[in-house]
Amino acid sequence: MLQVARWRIILVAVVAVLGIVWALPNFISERTRESWPDFMPKQGINLGLDLQGGSQLLLEVDVETLRRQYLDNVADQMASRLREAEIRYTGRGVVGDAARIRLVDATQMEQAREALRDVTRSRVTGATDIYTLSEGEDGLIEARPTPVYLRDLSRQAAQQSIEVIRRRIDPTGTSEVSIQRQGDQRIVVQAPGVSNPEQLKDRIGQTALMTFHMVREVSPEEAASGLTPPGAMVVQPYPGVGDRADVVERRPRFTGERLVRASPSTDAQTGEWVLSFQLDSEGARIFCRITRDFTGDRFAILLDNQVLTAPTINEPICGGSGQISGNFTLESARELAVMLNAGALPAPLNIIDERTVSASLGQDAIDSGAVASLVAVAVTVGFMLLAYGLFGIFACVALVVNGVLIIAAMSLIGAALTLPGIAGLILTIAMAVDANVLIYERMREEAQAGRGPALAIDAGFNRAMITIIDANLTTILAAMILFQFGAGPVRGFAWTLSIGVITSVFTAVLVTQILVAWWFRWSRPKTLPI
Repeated sequence: MLQVARWRIILVAVVAVLGIVWALPNFISERTRESWPDFMPKQGINLGLDLQGGSQLLLEVDVETLRRQYLDNVADQMASRLREAEIRYTGRGVVGDAARIRLVDATQMEQAREALRDVTRSRVTGATDIYTLSEGEDGLIEARPTPVYLRDLSRQAAQQSIEVIRRRIDPTGTSEVSIQRQGDQRIVVQAPGVSNPEQLKDRIGQTALMTFHMVREVSPEEAASGLTPPGAMVVQPYPGVGDRADVVERRPRFTGERLVRASPSTDAQTGEWVLSFQLDSEGARIFCRITRDFTGDRFAILLDNQVLTAPTINEPICGGSGQISGNFTLESARELAVMLNAGALPAPLNIIDERTVSASLGQDAIDSGAVASLVAVAVTVGFMLLAYGLFGIFACVALVVNGVLIIAAMSLIGAALTLPGIAGLILTIAMAVDANVLIYERMREEAQAGRGPALAIDAGFNRAMITIIDANLTTILAAMILFQFGAGPVRGFAWTLSIGVITSVFTAVLVTQILVAWWFRWSRPKTLPI
């Protein structure tokens, strides 16, 4: 122990310097930060909604669109079941509040009823209460969702939307964004530090459903007249990315549900920004078959029924990956990748209310938290000095380094600090010297047992490590559980606590060890001043 490895000294020095650099933006003015070179960090710790205010949106699931989407799926399921039963049909579609299909031969109604029995059955409960079938004398069959099932769909869509929204606006889970369901179909989103609700609306407002359609080649005259071929539709270019409208098949050949990952990149030949995507194994197989069957034709890629690009398929694409070109910038490609990686919303969300929220606790909470932190530091430092003397000073130096590293880590990841986060920091201050207490008490025991200073110091660091690791590991596990199952301020508390535990172990063991080793080599004491 008394011969500290050089790599440990270098590691502590590098981490301490980086910590100071990343923490520094929190202690200087914004104007000074902006004047720094680009390679210098400029991001500080964000304050949470309860400390600095932010934006709030009240969203509502578009139930009518949701119902039509599910009715479209039901119509497809009905057609699939009838094809499997070799029953001819026509007139598949959605009319009003029902999915409709018509048998060519009305005398096959009994066979059709048997074939469609599974359509009305819930995949989860198996109960036949999700759709009601009605029959007409001319072979017409209609399926309508029950009110109970439609309400369940709204509730499920709202819950799924919460997770998609969270991944879009808070992918790291550290920004203290609060997203909660209100009733069956409404969602409240609160984002700290976002003074303009438009920033949230731009990120949330799009469904972000990617679909792939074959292009119908029509003359400009036909497209201008609005006379589209049967089963086709006119789609407009995606704002800022697409360059022209196209006529495409109404039903997609492929959807983005098989998308695994999307990321911005540059085209190797043109150097322009593109959006690269990766499909799962099943998606790669389907995409390969489509591009093989339609080589030479144009294939339109749509996002929320707007054309991103419509290239010609020059050869089969069977590798499960590809790229979308367009008038992308780095920022637009990154924004689109975030939305696609977060997943598509199950239904559009209508904005019911938007407002800028003022801080509920504001400066008073910041001042109170600062006072509490200073009192905690003063009491901790006083205790360590009274209890361990010179070694207490070493622990206090490690405590200062620990505080710098916590601030640096929170600044680096853009974490938001709320009142519960301040509580986590105060708790961390006390926990930061816990490892030092364990080490120093072990040294005392060894010294009282008759060991010399060198052996007592060595035993203090080596034999206390198991206890230190065990105590802090259980704390980390508890914080991980809070972070996984909590939300908003609870996650903030768990995050600051986790950072504090990791940095406190680092500083208490390595920083204190180096300081004690330097002191011992310089003074060569006969007894330990502890």
